[in-house]
Amino acid sequence: MLIFHTRRLSKCLALLAGLALSLAAQAHEYTIGDLEIGHPWARPTVPGQPSAGAYLSIENKGNASNKLVSIASPVAKSAEVHTMSMQGDVMKMREVGSIDIKPKEKIAMQPGNGYHIMLIGLSKPLKIGDKIPLTLTFEKGGKLEVSVYVEDRKPDTDGTMTHMHH
Repeated sequence: MLIFHTRRLSKCLALLAGLALSLAAQAHEYTIGDLEIGHPWARPTVPGQPSAGAYLSIENKGNASNKLVSIASPVAKSAEVHTMSMQGDVMKMREVGSIDIKPKEKIAMQPGNGYHIMLIGLSKPLKIGDKIPLTLTFEKGGKLEVSVYVEDRKPDTDGTMTHMHH
């Protein structure tokens, strides 16, 4: 009887360890200087779709401002930071050259209002499960390579995004 319980406990511990590693992989965060980059992701695209949006968060944990000055990815001819906002009944999107990140500020790029990254001139469709490279260049600290996970996410009722698994 003791052997049976030991085996069951061993299997449960292995399952819990695997789950913890899986959750850590899902969170994927990056740090450069005082900046923390959280969970870069993009939605899948359909064949022939020329561009895609990518999203992430940038938190400045320091006491000095910094600036995101450029973005690049080998899967697109260009990458730009855009902002979207409602002007009356019309959603307007425009490119912004850079994003200032004030001390203790967190910028959450997400679908809808606010900032997002546009990947323009995709070389191939983005498929669920893909990880695409993205280079973020900051005024202070230089370049940071991150992996953008292609995921199917749907908005929750509170406006946040949830992973959808198939």
